[in-house]
Amino acid sequence: MKVSKEKAAENRTALLSAASRLFRLRGVDRVGVKDIAKEAGLTQGALYAHFDSKEALVAEAFSHGFAGAMVDRVAWAGDREPAFEEYLAAFLSIQSREDMGTGCPMVASFSEVARQGDAVSASFASAFKHWVGVLEKTLDSSIDAPTKRRIAIAAFASQVGAVAVSRAMTKADPLLADEVLDSVSEAFRTVHSDAKARLAAI
Repeated sequence: MKVSKEKAAENRTALLSAASRLFRLRGVDRVGVKDIAKEAGLTQGALYAHFDSKEALVAEAFSHGFAGAMVDRVAWAGDREPAFEEYLAAFLSIQSREDMGTGCPMVASFSEVARQGDAVSASFASAFKHWVGVLEKTLDSSIDAPTKRRIAIAAFASQVGAVAVSRAMTKADPLLADEVLDSVSEAFRTVHSDAKARLAAI
């Protein structure tokens, strides 16, 4: 039976959502196409009707999951653009750390990406560049462009690493795990504040 365009689009989204969630929970290498199809309530044949290979699915699922994760984190901002400090608070939160199935895919999968193919690496790089650009726009307008870029790159890379480290230590040392998030957040609040102060003094 022929599937309508609407149903095909729905199936594709279901597969991407299922793959994104499973990759974050178990890791890319521990999830097979059979697992993804089952999670989405579809057959393996339906999966291969949309994706030529697992690598193609991984690359698109990564982008799909990342786009949704950060949109959810700042949804409370409404129509306004959240400030740099609000992005820090949203990403470096206990909720972000504990949402393993729906949180940032970079946190869950960055150590695996280097072992994946070019398409997955390109998806990771594209997402990283996008969110560096988002953070650049939230930094104070008085800061020059090269400094903004350096702060944004350092901040985003540090956020991903901090959540991963905090997540790894939560069971053994929850107080230290919380301190990691708080310390990185405070460090970049200070970096932003100091950058503004230096320019104001010129």
